[in-house]
Amino acid sequence: MAFEENENEKLFGDVHIPTMELLKRNIKYLRPEIKSFIISLILILVNVGIQTLLPLAMGRMIGLLNEDVIDVKQITFIIILHFVLTILSQVVAYIEAMILQHAGQRTVYRLRMEVFTHIENMSQNQLNTMPVGSLVTRVASYTASMSNLFTDVLVNMLRNILTIVIVFVIMLVLSINYGALLLLAILVGFVLIVFFSSLWFSKIVGNIFRKERKYVSDLNTFLNENLSGMKIIQIFNQEERKDKEFMEKNEALRLARFKVTTAFGLYRPFISFLYISAEATIFLFSVISSLSVEGIINFYNYLSRFFNPVQNLADQLNNIQQSLTASERLFNLLDVKPEVLDSEDAIDIDHFEGKIEFKNVWFAYVKDEWILKDVSFVINPRETCAFVGATGAGKTTILSLIVRNYEIQKGQILIDGIDIKKIKIESLRRHIGQMLQDVFIFSGTIKSNITLKSDAFTDEEILETCKYVNADHFISKLPNGIDEEVIERGENFSQGERQLLSFARTVIHKPQILILDEATANIDTETEVVIQESLERIKNIGTMLVVAHRLSTIQHSDQIIVLQHGEVVEKGTHQELLKNKGYYYNLYKLQFEDQN
Repeated sequence: MAFEENENEKLFGDVHIPTMELLKRNIKYLRPEIKSFIISLILILVNVGIQTLLPLAMGRMIGLLNEDVIDVKQITFIIILHFVLTILSQVVAYIEAMILQHAGQRTVYRLRMEVFTHIENMSQNQLNTMPVGSLVTRVASYTASMSNLFTDVLVNMLRNILTIVIVFVIMLVLSINYGALLLLAILVGFVLIVFFSSLWFSKIVGNIFRKERKYVSDLNTFLNENLSGMKIIQIFNQEERKDKEFMEKNEALRLARFKVTTAFGLYRPFISFLYISAEATIFLFSVISSLSVEGIINFYNYLSRFFNPVQNLADQLNNIQQSLTASERLFNLLDVKPEVLDSEDAIDIDHFEGKIEFKNVWFAYVKDEWILKDVSFVINPRETCAFVGATGAGKTTILSLIVRNYEIQKGQILIDGIDIKKIKIESLRRHIGQMLQDVFIFSGTIKSNITLKSDAFTDEEILETCKYVNADHFISKLPNGIDEEVIERGENFSQGERQLLSFARTVIHKPQILILDEATANIDTETEVVIQESLERIKNIGTMLVVAHRLSTIQHSDQIIVLQHGEVVEKGTHQELLKNKGYYYNLYKLQFEDQN
């Protein structure tokens, strides 16, 4: 588990943030709701004031009952006053709770949106190294824990602290009035014991909670990965090994939570023991000091009012530590700066002509391990350019760099003579359509997958686009047409059908540059014929960049760029490259012999 924890620190920058710093950062999110929280604080203060008055009323009534002549009117007044104050306290508490819940939920909503947007802005390189399960945990689970922090924990902490301070002041006044300062000194001694033991306990539990959160994240990551890959696990009979791995992670989480339970199992009884001891001591010294019945009752009631918030604070340490640990890991994620960002002078582009130029481009995923080495080429507008080479030569990397999934280390990439670093990322990607080998289909309908839930397209435009890319061949046979339901990852459609949906999705957004990365690699021969017809039509849209292992599919390209070990070794048309009898010629000859 130590290795996995170190990996998390590497991926997310998970570092310990001091408690005060965490609180300061959390409070920043409360600023838009400051009016609601100020109103809530005033209501809390009112409520605490009411609650601290009630014991005095009760003590006074018992004092009246012990007098020789019972004043019925005064006792009746005190009872009615006690009842009214109790009702008023509940009404104030309800209003305060509603205001807080609304303000807290709005705050968490904004936080959740910020975290999700932050993840969206991360580069592919960063996302490839971050476990999906861990990201899901942070967006969903940790924000829920912070919701508890905003709507319950911080407010109750303040309420309990205010109660302790006000009750202490009242008990101080009572001690002076009754001449019982020794009782107050004894109480202060017990409070100091509670305070320092709570600090010690908080530190221990905080460390345990940080480990627990890491184990929860690790378990979610394992589940996300292995449930998605269950088919492979079953095919290769890996169920037993996966059971053992899951058991190890599950056991680590169980032990962490057992430690938390054990800590609170020891701490709560300890606080209760202190309360009972203080209660017994107060009674003993009250009798010795010959306090009046009213005085004893007042001390007893306020002792309860004093220790209840102290016990509540102790009980809330669980929630406090959970919330602070969750916010710590959320802030760790937010502190990871996206690798690819718009420059300050980045511009919007309305349209691309489609000229693409690489000037002495160097790129590495890992420092000094170059994938592309001094790559230069020019693709003219509306040309079809194919990239050829062995696996790892850098073909897909080139396509990823054009849309700025990654940032180059040296050189320049230009579109229509403009450095892509000077173009806003959203604008750049809006005009470039990508069709990849691994097509991702979302849950929903065919229509929502093609339009990506945009309302900018009519049903007629969608149907026309489907016809344009030959997707209408299978859509027309479906009971609900473009409204046919799509299950997770589009598993109710074949690979070829998913690819045609990808073509439709790309074409309907009218890009001026098209990228095809092994778009026909996993397609059967019959479907490939349909897709090739689609590709011929799509070529008329704009500049097209193609990566394909089957050289037969790129013979009619305007330009073929041959890559080897991250370098451009040949450029030209199909016929020109065959005449050169170089790397491309040998590759084509090898494939031709395999086909025969």
